[in-house]
Amino acid sequence: MSQQSLHIETIGQGRPIVLLHGWGVNSAVFTPLHHALKDHQLLCIDLPGFGDSPAIEGDLDAWVDHIMAQVPERAIWAGWSLGGLVATRAALRYPERIDALLTIASSPCFMARDDEGWPGIPPQILGQFGDQLEKDLGKMIERFLAIQAMGSETAKQDIKRLRDLVMAKPLPDAGALRTGLQMLKQVDLRRELTEIKAPWLRVWGRLDGLVSRRVQPLMPVCESRYQDIMLPKASHAPFFSHRDAFVQGVEAWLKTLKE
Repeated sequence: MSQQSLHIETIGQGRPIVLLHGWGVNSAVFTPLHHALKDHQLLCIDLPGFGDSPAIEGDLDAWVDHIMAQVPERAIWAGWSLGGLVATRAALRYPERIDALLTIASSPCFMARDDEGWPGIPPQILGQFGDQLEKDLGKMIERFLAIQAMGSETAKQDIKRLRDLVMAKPLPDAGALRTGLQMLKQVDLRRELTEIKAPWLRVWGRLDGLVSRRVQPLMPVCESRYQDIMLPKASHAPFFSHRDAFVQGVEAWLKTLKE
């Protein structure tokens, strides 16, 4: 195992699903999904510089290439939040290697573009995370975790469970956090999305405070390939707060995929 190897926890057996977490956390957030998706093997990956994975140099494409070099030749790629951006870029960069794409509470362009009527995170919010990152890393992570579950009926319990799982691993590398923050600020994949030929399921939380429900109607439509699930009472972590409804929807979609 090289010094640059990603930390990958492999759960279950069957068709592989590469699972990518969001900014500020690590793959422990997917603990509720362990063994939940029948006939599939989950590869829960700590992104570069997060959890137990060492940081690497480079931008979004560097992350995609680094992950691709360490996962099965063919797989379903699934990503939550920032992880969804990584998975989407992978589907565009390596279409022959991605059998299907699943994005969860994710946007092709996280930053608000008011002049284009694009709903997203206000620049000042991301700026505040950048400022706090320089001052108190632990406090910034705690604050970000609290935002993940805001709006959910079980927000208090969800935040505690999220914090306990995430904080059991090392804090993220500050450089990796800055890199991820730049991706959230700058990456815009909207114009390329129609190039995605793989089956694509997009799961949303109607009460999401980070990725507005107004993003979903603006996404490209292709009845033969793209599907959307909007969970009415979920926030930014639907697989965590509404696990059963999430799993039910994803399993129904997985059954439609051809081997």
